[in-house]
Amino acid sequence: MGGKQAKQTSTELTDKHIALLKANTKYDEKAIREWHASFIRDCPTGRLDKKKFTEVYQKFYPTGKPDKYCKYAFDTFDANNDGSITFDEFLLSIAASGQGTVDDRLAVAFDLYDISNDGQIDQKELTNLIISMYDLLGETDRKGDRDPKKRAADIIAKIDLSGDKKISRAEFIAGLKADPILRELLAPNA
Repeated sequence: MGGKQAKQTSTELTDKHIALLKANTKYDEKAIREWHASFIRDCPTGRLDKKKFTEVYQKFYPTGKPDKYCKYAFDTFDANNDGSITFDEFLLSIAASGQGTVDDRLAVAFDLYDISNDGQIDQKELTNLIISMYDLLGETDRKGDRDPKKRAADIIAKIDLSGDKKISRAEFIAGLKADPILRELLAPNA
């Protein structure tokens, strides 16, 4: 009475929907229902916007500034670029970044870093992401080897096999698989 109601289709979890998510993740029906209940509790409309996404990250990183990092992460999760994350987008992204093979998880990390969506990570993109990661973690020491621009240049020099001063998806995956220290820095969950 007088209150707004979310559209039924955006919050309902049907058997067909569960079957689709089971086929595309390693979650069973119980886990999907638990994830869904939690998602709907936090996002009653069935959609997660950038503001709420950033608020969630702020809880995990209370001493950091998650705004820049969250913009990149949000854009990666928002598969259809409509400005919000649906439950499907959320669960598929969580599954890809946590359940897939090392290659799958590194591919998700690559997509996060490829800000221009051109299939390459250049020094500017990597520098911006390193700055956003520092901000997220509350890291203030950015001098010497910790300088974001220097760190980005060093990383590109190390894993850019083609010599074009950009990192392709294949170079990113191969480089991080071969270097556990870089993998921990750029893709800690991979």
